[in-house]
Amino acid sequence: MTEDKSIIIIGAGIAGLSAGCYAQMNGYSSQVFELHTLPGGLCTAWERRGYVFDGCIHYLFGSGEGQPFHDLWQELGAVQGREFINHTEYQQVTDGENKLIVYANPDRLQAHMTELSPLDAKLISSFCDGVRKFTDFELSAMYEVPKPMMSARDWATLGRKMLPFVPQLAKWATQSTRQFADKFHDPFMKKAVAQMFSWEEAPVMMGMMLLAFMHTGNAGFPVGASLAFARAIEKRYLDLGGKIHYNAQVEKILTQDGRAAGVRLYNDEVHTSDKIISAADGRGTIFDMLEGRYTSRKICRMYDGHLPTHQMCQISLGVNRDLSDQPHWVTHLLDEPILLAGEERFEIGVKHYCFDPSLAPDGKSVIELIVRTNYAYWQRIYGRRIYDREQRQVSEIIIDQLEKIYPGIREDIEFVDEATPLSYERYTGNWMGATTGWLLTKETTPMMIFGVPKTLPGLEDFYMAGQWVEPGGTVTIAAASGKNAIQLICTEDGKEFKAQAV
Repeated sequence: MTEDKSIIIIGAGIAGLSAGCYAQMNGYSSQVFELHTLPGGLCTAWERRGYVFDGCIHYLFGSGEGQPFHDLWQELGAVQGREFINHTEYQQVTDGENKLIVYANPDRLQAHMTELSPLDAKLISSFCDGVRKFTDFELSAMYEVPKPMMSARDWATLGRKMLPFVPQLAKWATQSTRQFADKFHDPFMKKAVAQMFSWEEAPVMMGMMLLAFMHTGNAGFPVGASLAFARAIEKRYLDLGGKIHYNAQVEKILTQDGRAAGVRLYNDEVHTSDKIISAADGRGTIFDMLEGRYTSRKICRMYDGHLPTHQMCQISLGVNRDLSDQPHWVTHLLDEPILLAGEERFEIGVKHYCFDPSLAPDGKSVIELIVRTNYAYWQRIYGRRIYDREQRQVSEIIIDQLEKIYPGIREDIEFVDEATPLSYERYTGNWMGATTGWLLTKETTPMMIFGVPKTLPGLEDFYMAGQWVEPGGTVTIAAASGKNAIQLICTEDGKEFKAQAV
């Protein structure tokens, strides 16, 4: 392989590692600069006293052979020899008396939901028909060619592929799960359906696609958790001849005569290159590393705080109890709200990982709970003793609720780990600790469909990749974004883009 131009990539998350792999496949000399000591960015896990707490993947689009996106993961060396767990249900939602089981199989789901709410049979049928339809949807088609490169013919080809799904997209893409739930007559279903995809603002279309991909075996969980998955891509990149610099945070992106020319690290090291890809935080890239010199009204508007992002606390527990006979994910609707980090919550989602025995010692379990929260709440108390106390208080309230669900479990808890939005900000650099970039809602869905610019006005040889330019927040889309960045560079350099599996 002949090396020609050099590429610096900022960030060793999945987008950055993906960009690095495809850069090496196409003859570029690349190196990645990462602020942390580990690869993966948000796609990570951490070990505590024999327990492995996963911080990212709930399901992976492209896990199934012959399914959309699977070729991407083969090219990145992520799926070879890896076992995947395919769940038959996404989760359950219960108020203690009634229970909604969110089956991946649309026939089974329709029968179950209709039994719970016969008056809503027509509404349920329409929803499950959408899931059936999306089993044939090739989401990967939207990322085969970067949108800035798409010709009229490319758009026509994509349009033909999308045409059979236009009625479903028109009906469900801008309808939130909360709006859908409000159409139900049954009081329990009004509450339960709103929580069936984990956040009420989620477009119904997103949930349909998820269930459809689970049903076709294309949304499995990788055994070994997220960090092991990221490590596989790191290995692929290094085997291709790439270089990664850890503990190497970029302070500034250097420019010269209207082009990106290199980076300066916080230790004042300077590294030059022909091209730069930022797979780091979008706002930090544009307004800090580039000092806001290459923007537009549209870009400034994107980052003015009005678009939704997702901040959360993750409470992870190592438990001396085998929970493998319990549903792996249950959202419990509460009769009375609980106050968590200053906000009332009417539900608590409990997930255990007994389906992956590599994450806990024999006979023990990992439990994780995700609590949506407000970044500003934690930012105001950071650096004071009250911050640690508030983390523990959230954990204690959660554990009190768990005690009602699993009597005696408090005595079985061997380790408690808390992560707040500031934890995510500290370890990944993401603006306000956002874990998905832009939260996918009916407001941001058009950004996913039509794309966000991958370059900045007035700056040549510079590209962006990752969740801030590909709304949707999945690991798979992040990897596709890294690939797209190299496709753009190859096109500009007049090179034929190449990709090969391991």
